[in-house]
Amino acid sequence: MAIKCLIKTSQYADSVTLMTIAHELKGLSGIKDAALVMGTEANKGLLIQAELLTPEAQGASANDLILAIKGDSEFLDQALDTATKMLSKGIMASETIGQQRPRSQRTAFKSRPNANLVVISVAGRYAANEAWTALRKGLHVLLFSDNVSLADEVALKRYAVEHELLMMGPGAGTAIINGLALGFANIVPRGPVGIISAAGTGLQEVSSLLARLGVGISQAIGVGGRDLSDEVGGLMALHALEALKADTETKVIVAISKLPSPAIAKKVLKKLGEADKPAVVIFMGAEPIAAHPASPTGKRPILMASTLEEAALKAAALAQGTELEMIEVRLARQKIELQRQAQDLKLILKPDQMYLRGLFSGGTLCEEAMQIWSDRLGPIWSNRPLKPE
Repeated sequence: MAIKCLIKTSQYADSVTLMTIAHELKGLSGIKDAALVMGTEANKGLLIQAELLTPEAQGASANDLILAIKGDSEFLDQALDTATKMLSKGIMASETIGQQRPRSQRTAFKSRPNANLVVISVAGRYAANEAWTALRKGLHVLLFSDNVSLADEVALKRYAVEHELLMMGPGAGTAIINGLALGFANIVPRGPVGIISAAGTGLQEVSSLLARLGVGISQAIGVGGRDLSDEVGGLMALHALEALKADTETKVIVAISKLPSPAIAKKVLKKLGEADKPAVVIFMGAEPIAAHPASPTGKRPILMASTLEEAALKAAALAQGTELEMIEVRLARQKIELQRQAQDLKLILKPDQMYLRGLFSGGTLCEEAMQIWSDRLGPIWSNRPLKPE
């Protein structure tokens, strides 16, 4: 079994494209594993763990694309050639505008002159400039790209707030705007619940759970994972809250964040309290925040949730006008069923098995699980820990 890597200097492709090509490569004859990732330190660490990184590829920068393939040596060059052709041709041909997929905002604007929102997914060093181009044209932005500097994020968001625009991101992978699912968002029905989230998979989870409960989404605004930090100051979360306050379709507001700054969390709660709409708040990994049975003005309840499921259940109850007490009954029944399943699983474990491990496809889901486990089991070790130590 051999490993071969190819570095594409200063080349970028979005994660959906890269995952799709990797999936295709794994189906080729003689290929055991494949990965296409940008050369960030985190991604190179994952390649090392998967035994897919060669010494020459360790020098790749965050702006370089790494193609890594493992398999029978006689098939590797052909697989890399296939990957290169797929990258150059692109796999999103079905989404062309007219006869040609636009290669710049300028050509896209010519094809869609009435568009008012731009989705940006380019290498981090180009992302801020593309966002500035869109904002200065008066367009809302979903900045899917990460590796954007903190200073650029703050400047972009300040400009957006001053000009009444949404600047979602950087690193905003999910949003639902006027019923249109953007990024990794799920297609869910329209309805009365508006979501603001600094946690992409948190937004996905809550919106999907609400859909399962028969409740739709008015707007779901992803603001980027750093928005509720002291440095960014909740600029877009607070701005988005103003938008949902004014939105006649939004009857209930849900606010979601991973590890928010305590000071910014208080600002968000204060802003929610000023809205004449009930709200549900889940701030995962944060220091415990006192429950808010009613807003500071006493107009509408602000309910705290400790899990994404609890947040969805409480938002659904507020939207449907059902009794909140029924949520506790439902969760208690689920707990009994989970305990029964746990006992069944325990019977098949060996006496020397003592470790609980989790593999997650989203940072929010990982942090939620770690919070639950640490409350019951003590310190949890992770590649993205709740506490640095």
